[in-house]
Amino acid sequence: MIFAATARAERFLDPGVLARIANLQLAARTVVEGFIAGLHRSPQYGLSPEFAEYRPYTPGDDPRSVDWNVFARTDRYYIKKYPGETNTRVYLALDVSRSMGYRSGALTKLEYGSLLAASLAYFALRQRDAAGLILFDTEIREFIPPRLRPGQMSQVLRALEAARPGRGTDLCSSLDKLAQFVRHRSLVAIISDLYEEPERLSGAFRRVQFGRNDLMVFHVLDPNEVSPDLRDAAVLEDLETRDRMDVAPAYVQREYRKLIGQHMEQLRLACRDSRLDYLMMNTAQPLDEALFNFLSLRQRKS
Repeated sequence: MIFAATARAERFLDPGVLARIANLQLAARTVVEGFIAGLHRSPQYGLSPEFAEYRPYTPGDDPRSVDWNVFARTDRYYIKKYPGETNTRVYLALDVSRSMGYRSGALTKLEYGSLLAASLAYFALRQRDAAGLILFDTEIREFIPPRLRPGQMSQVLRALEAARPGRGTDLCSSLDKLAQFVRHRSLVAIISDLYEEPERLSGAFRRVQFGRNDLMVFHVLDPNEVSPDLRDAAVLEDLETRDRMDVAPAYVQREYRKLIGQHMEQLRLACRDSRLDYLMMNTAQPLDEALFNFLSLRQRKS
């Protein structure tokens, strides 16, 4: 793609800096506008605010988009169509289970996931895609249908700002329920720490894909979950089950790293086999990779 090199060269603010921006909308706008500033000007729809063409008015269109000058000349209703107006529905599904409350740095996984979801929503709406939000743990906690209307971003932000780590995780069951909400071909972005057996997740992903939905999976982990630095014996506690386990540094260096590595690789392969986009991110990473992958998939779908 034309913008690939520049998008990867321009990196966002460190998440620790973004964490100090108390306003989620301002943080999301900072991320998205920084990303867009790093893109080459592209002939693809969705990267320019300039007018593109007209299309006939259909019931349900916003009357404010009607070109009344054209109506005066033709006695027919036409809508100004702008670049990026693709009628794509975007569902942002964020895991708010208890394990998402973990952090070793500036942001919990939930705070990072919320910033990611807010950035994707801001970006989608800016591109004139209809964006909605689903919050889930053992069940669907909040559902905001995808819409392209004034106030949609504010509604999404209010839900994200109110989100707190909740119950345990029943990821596959929640994904099955999520699939029931996605009634038309859509782009679905799942943001989760994915603590579930990859084989079970693979089946749940395919059910969400039913109806030719495009699926993106953002696997969010804390850096300490990926590569823990344990120098003394410790007691680890599962945030969801409250189970405890005594561990020694040698175990962490050898067995844990092996197990988490196998888990991530199995997830990657399961996503590849299901032909969906998978991106592993830790909460210390800037968000440009997420937006770049999101934009790439959106343009393939357009």
